[in-house]
Amino acid sequence: MEIVALDLADDAAVSACHAVGQDAARADDPVAPPMSRRLFRSMLTSGSSGGPAETWCAPDGNGAMAGWYRVEFPDLENLDRALVHLVVHPARRRAGVGTALLRHAAGRAAAAGRTVISAVIQEGTPGKEFALRIGATLGIVEVRRVQDLARIPPGTIARLHVTAAGAASGYSIARWTGITPEERIAQVAVLNEALNDSPRDATVEPTAWTPERVRDRMNARIARSVMRRYSLAALHDDTGQMAALTVVTVDPGVPGWGHQQITAVTRAHRGHRLGLLVKTAMLDWLAEAEPSLTHIQTWNAGSNQHMIAINEALGYAASGQFRSAELPVAALAGA
Repeated sequence: MEIVALDLADDAAVSACHAVGQDAARADDPVAPPMSRRLFRSMLTSGSSGGPAETWCAPDGNGAMAGWYRVEFPDLENLDRALVHLVVHPARRRAGVGTALLRHAAGRAAAAGRTVISAVIQEGTPGKEFALRIGATLGIVEVRRVQDLARIPPGTIARLHVTAAGAASGYSIARWTGITPEERIAQVAVLNEALNDSPRDATVEPTAWTPERVRDRMNARIARSVMRRYSLAALHDDTGQMAALTVVTVDPGVPGWGHQQITAVTRAHRGHRLGLLVKTAMLDWLAEAEPSLTHIQTWNAGSNQHMIAINEALGYAASGQFRSAELPVAALAGA
């Protein structure tokens, strides 16, 4: 089977890979939001860590793709890792395509000096079966939850916002769209750093957030992305400190779905219902800014009971469990 580098300037090849991803999602995760082709291309261009990345695909000879993978090489932390997202078309599974792509990814990882392949698998899908068959080690459970806005009883969000505001006197709301403005960059770095006390796999190094990282990496990625991005923060009136931050993005090609990014509260300001405050304020904003929005998806570690309680109060319901999967690069020679 031929495996070739994906040329992002080749619209037909990019579209074929996008089609594989959407067909696989419909088969394995039919409740997941679809992804527009523009967002797919954007995500191939802009990795999550900001490190180097490449995409490889397996053409099937008739203009379609049997499968593809993307590998990203973090270059600030987790330098032992190659982050792999691998997809095989449902009609081409159990024919060696996934194994061939994974071996190829392991070769690329080894060439980059990486010793561990890291991926994310969904419980109850062929991806988990494949991961277990090749001997991968599974990490903590992440639960996806979906908020169906039409199912929230009228007045619920307003009532919860009033409750949160009553516990959060002395804080004001600030909000912006797109990249983080210069005057907020240092504060946003602090809020992202605050997430490092959330549950994570013991083998994964936390991301070290600095103003430079927000300015040079996060803002650059946001600027390249096609997503509309909404950021809303709670500021402490006495000190001006940013105490809480929540971010939601929307794919313009799929305007019915919102994607929750960060929601964080700094340790010094916890206990004032600020998480609930910013999330309810965000819903009010989105009702005006994104009138087509019907659902929002979010992710939490299964052990993060505090944030789970907030999300359940807002009407989120569990919609799938996911886990990290790790395997030594050297072990893939026999995959």
